[in-house]
Amino acid sequence: MWFVNYRTQRLKDVSQSTVNHETSYLRAVFSELDRLGIYESVNSLSKVRTFKEQERELAFLEENQIKLLLKGCDNSTNNHCGIVVRICLLTGARWSEANNLKRSGLMNNAIRFSDTKNRKIRAVPVLDWLIDRIKEVSFPGPMSQLFASCKSAFRSAIDRSGIETPRGQMTHILRHTFASHFIMSGGNILTLQRILGHSDLKITMRYAHLPPDYMQQVIDLGLASICRG
Repeated sequence: MWFVNYRTQRLKDVSQSTVNHETSYLRAVFSELDRLGIYESVNSLSKVRTFKEQERELAFLEENQIKLLLKGCDNSTNNHCGIVVRICLLTGARWSEANNLKRSGLMNNAIRFSDTKNRKIRAVPVLDWLIDRIKEVSFPGPMSQLFASCKSAFRSAIDRSGIETPRGQMTHILRHTFASHFIMSGGNILTLQRILGHSDLKITMRYAHLPPDYMQQVIDLGLASICRG
């Protein structure tokens, strides 16, 4: 089959995850064409399985690394880099959501993200000082765009700090860091799911690194004292 041969060649240049996404997208195209009556042949991709991907460990930053990174971002020639990183760390936003934040997304005590991956609007509560800092360093009104592109400046700050990030997680490590510290500080996994905007709890659980002694809660929070009698 032509697509199977294509996938084999494609894997030489991209990851299994990318190929799986392409397979799903192309399968959906043929399904939609069939629904519209444009393509009436059998969808040859309907039985093509996606590759089973090995789950990647999602890294996160420790407190000392966060401070080091923020210092590097604040010393950047791009004066928007530091505040964009803080938005990611304090709300769990994806890099694109924070960097492309619009003025209309600023609320009195929250930030509203509308340009999201799943196209669902979500609002995350923040402290007043973050809103004030955003207004202080962002482009002046009436521009709707608040920040210049900061990705290159962030990459330089990462390099200067000496922090090593797993492949493909350079900016996403900020989202992982928010989620991990939220859970380690006692946050609820279902609340985290809503903050991050995940439709599947399984995805949220991958983000939620737990402290080494979390299994002790089985004893501390269980019913041992009652059952023992």
